[in-house]
Amino acid sequence: MLFLLRMLLMGLHFILAGVVGILIGLCRPFNPDNSRLCARLYSWPALRILRLKLKTQTDGLRDHASSCVMIANHQSNYDLFVLGAVVPKRTVSIGKKSLKWVPFFGQLYWLAGNVLIDRGNAIKAKRAMLTTTDTLQHKDTSIWVFPEGTRNLGKGLLPFKRGAFQMAIAAGVPILPVCVSTYSSHMQLNRWNSGNVTIRSLAPISTQGMSTDDIPALMEKCHAQMQAAIAELDREIAAPTLATIAPVLP
Repeated sequence: MLFLLRMLLMGLHFILAGVVGILIGLCRPFNPDNSRLCARLYSWPALRILRLKLKTQTDGLRDHASSCVMIANHQSNYDLFVLGAVVPKRTVSIGKKSLKWVPFFGQLYWLAGNVLIDRGNAIKAKRAMLTTTDTLQHKDTSIWVFPEGTRNLGKGLLPFKRGAFQMAIAAGVPILPVCVSTYSSHMQLNRWNSGNVTIRSLAPISTQGMSTDDIPALMEKCHAQMQAAIAELDREIAAPTLATIAPVLP
């Protein structure tokens, strides 16, 4: 019953947030700070509806002054509500062109200045990537990317695709990893408190002096750092539960 009520409230919230977000976008179309405002608009009410307890360790993400490519692990559609709480100023993301046609959200996403890529058209995709390079270099704006390219459904960090790293090297900007504890496979939406989530940003990784030949090593380094951080976050969340049940074990 609680699950059904939550899903109803989330549906209403999604529509309402989309309408308000579109109005913000129409008032200041393609402003790169629209993404942050709309992300908060989705996130704050949703976390309360879902009763997800969110802990953030993201001072480095919030205080990062210059443009960068932010990479985060992608677990589920709920990432919109979880990660929306920490999207910093002047940050846009890259999404599939088909998102534009999702009612309310798609129009908001486009008006927020996010980059839409047609993955089925190599020429248009390349042109969009060149646009992001210009954005990083000259418009004091950062790009948020899910380098796995798809949702991992809480089953572990998937291999990364090259796009985010190629973009960072081309623009000469650092990569800033953002790690989210495993939550999508542990949420219990039929309980009052549905789970705990921790987000941690890692130290930025410089791409200065790198070329395309350095992409594989850079991908491996970022993947290893994020995998280790996610495992640590999962252990920290699990520790209180283990401490609670330990006394009753023989």
